[in-house]
Amino acid sequence: MALAAAVSPYRSTRNEVRNLVGNDRFIEVFVDTPLEVCEERDLKGMYAKARRGEIKGFTGIDDPYEPPTNPELILTTTDCTAEDNARKIFAHLAKPQFVLVD
Repeated sequence: MALAAAVSPYRSTRNEVRNLVGNDRFIEVFVDTPLEVCEERDLKGMYAKARRGEIKGFTGIDDPYEPPTNPELILTTTDCTAEDNARKIFAHLAKPQFVLVD
């Protein structure tokens, strides 16, 4: 098994990856976090630099993010802990038996 974080702001790119690996082997996980929260959590100050125009093509600032239309899994980070979301991922992977869970 291989897991890849194909972080892409564009639906077309994510769909290309889905088509490449096969629909039955691709699981799109949408980590749904509001832009304001991303900015608050940004320890490196990348969003602030993008807002000042120091970084061009920054997703959510001057480049769009296209949310998935039908992801297999949606995770929220404002009301769930990282541990809760990890449990959700493992539970989802266990359904088609991508992983075995005791």
